[in-house]
Amino acid sequence: MSLYHETAAIVTGPSTHGGSLKSKIYGNKDLKSPPAQVYALAFEASKWSGVLKEVVENAQLLQSERKLTPALSILLVHDLLLAKKGIALPASHGLRAAVERHKARLQSEFTRARIRRKCPTLEALKAMVDAQLGPVHPRWIRVNALKSTIDEQLDTTFKGFEMVPSVEEVIASASTGKRVICLDGHVPNLIAASPGIDFTKTEAYKEGKIILQDKASCFPAYLLDPRPEDGDIIDACSAPGNKTTHLAGILYERGGFADGQRILAFEKDEQRAKTLANMLKAAGSDAVTVVHAGRDFLKTDPHAPEFRRVGALLLDPSCSGSGIVGRDDAPEFHLPSAPPTPTAGSSKTSSSSGGGGGGGAQPPNRKRKRHEATTATAADTNATTNEEETATTSDSPSSPPNPALETRLASLAAFQLSIVLHALSFPAARKVTYSTCSVHAAENEQVVRAALASPVARSRGWRLLRRAEQVRGLRDWPVRGDRRACRTEAEEIAEACVRAEKGDGKGVMGFFVVCFVRDRVGGDGAVGEGGGTDWDEDGDGPYVRDAQGRIVRDENGIPTLKSTGRKVIEWDSMADEEESESVELRFGEDDDDEDGPFERDAEGRIVRGVDGMPRLKRARVSRDGDEEQEEEEDNEWGGFDD
Repeated sequence: MSLYHETAAIVTGPSTHGGSLKSKIYGNKDLKSPPAQVYALAFEASKWSGVLKEVVENAQLLQSERKLTPALSILLVHDLLLAKKGIALPASHGLRAAVERHKARLQSEFTRARIRRKCPTLEALKAMVDAQLGPVHPRWIRVNALKSTIDEQLDTTFKGFEMVPSVEEVIASASTGKRVICLDGHVPNLIAASPGIDFTKTEAYKEGKIILQDKASCFPAYLLDPRPEDGDIIDACSAPGNKTTHLAGILYERGGFADGQRILAFEKDEQRAKTLANMLKAAGSDAVTVVHAGRDFLKTDPHAPEFRRVGALLLDPSCSGSGIVGRDDAPEFHLPSAPPTPTAGSSKTSSSSGGGGGGGAQPPNRKRKRHEATTATAADTNATTNEEETATTSDSPSSPPNPALETRLASLAAFQLSIVLHALSFPAARKVTYSTCSVHAAENEQVVRAALASPVARSRGWRLLRRAEQVRGLRDWPVRGDRRACRTEAEEIAEACVRAEKGDGKGVMGFFVVCFVRDRVGGDGAVGEGGGTDWDEDGDGPYVRDAQGRIVRDENGIPTLKSTGRKVIEWDSMADEEESESVELRFGEDDDDEDGPFERDAEGRIVRGVDGMPRLKRARVSRDGDEEQEEEEDNEWGGFDD
């Protein structure tokens, strides 16, 4: 089977090897032709098929060459008119001969098609066809803070690039050929560069100093805002590792990892886990990241000792991928109308309707036919055949129902909700981000609403991080959640949600992210009395912090309140109060060890709970000579929330 027959089968047949054009071709092990050639021909012919459909129909190629199918005619005419080497078949091959004997007429119709589109040259027509593929996106590059800085990369990798003030100017450079960059105004360490530049060949990329990552994909780690006092951090669905390494970079700039703090990266697919491990090593975050290869996050026990210090989780589970730019990577393949099969009746009718002698077919009304072809082409050009793109509007009440898509989204949403609820169950967790690269409310706002209404969220006091509380860059990001999908409390929920929309001129893919938080978590994982954040006007909590953002503690681990400037617990004043009330505090059976009020391990170090705060020794209390009673409750200090 020739290259053209195999390609025709790919572009017209049902998919048995995945949904996208690449997966159809590279997943097909039965191909005899090189997959790269099949893909190139299928993509380019699909791109030009709207124009070539007109050419084939107006030249009446299918009426003259009955051995040609509509798909073969488009593929062969494409190579005849547009490929540098012409049709990739021997000169004597029947298919090549069937097309080349009509070369003059096909070229003439191709010229007419160009003129109808008001394109003075072939290059102008090519630019118009390329523009129909969709919006151009910049090349997003995140500078890896673990290995480099913006200044270093500006002096090396981006030396010679022109700095422009907006992403719009970066996008516009695609048509001018200029090499420009723009420092992103929302996500730190992010650069937008001119489209079409291959940065994988640069030394910075090979050394892990820069990471190619879409801007919207940077939102989850940035919104989670990991800090040294957050304890261990889980990335529940890690591979390939962009977000995992971003977490490490943010923590590094926050003053570094706290003693013993780790990122726990889960990836249940063994092969993808290898990709993850390679990326962590290249980015320099492997030393602080524990990879749980082949381990399903949903099957973990949140109360297991290994997770007692987990204070923040990043969730980016499988989704429909409807927001990914280029997910359906080929335009529609437009087919010319096949000629009617001749019958005795149709031939007779044709002869009698000619109105003149000869018995031959009446020549078609070419003016009328061209008009119809142009109208059809315009309609075809505007038609949307991308399944995911069609589904984008399926959440709208006015959209026609799509049962297959709705079933798929319902299944995905159930899985996504289960991951969110599992994450909300970790006892010491205070922050959880949930994100998808989907445009569907079913996977986004509706999952959020269901999670907030769940028993685990209500009992543990989870809520959404309000827009006013978010990091500056995402607080300023203008695209928020879908209010229609939020229904009750639409304004509050929608404002807390962050969306990115592909094709809106901001140069990003479709994306969604939101952050769940608990205000004041006690030692048992419950929300402390009062909730709220009245004491947290600057977003950093109630305690004094140093220049690196770390809570300042004394030798006993006690923090200082911002509001009063005093320690949360003043031992001297406590002792005075205890004496006045005839209360005696004794730690342990007796307190002759003189090592303070807190439990210590075998090496003399203070033992801390899941929240990082020290534990009080067991106490016996005696009041006014009454018999001593061992306290059965509150033996362990719940600690202070960071």
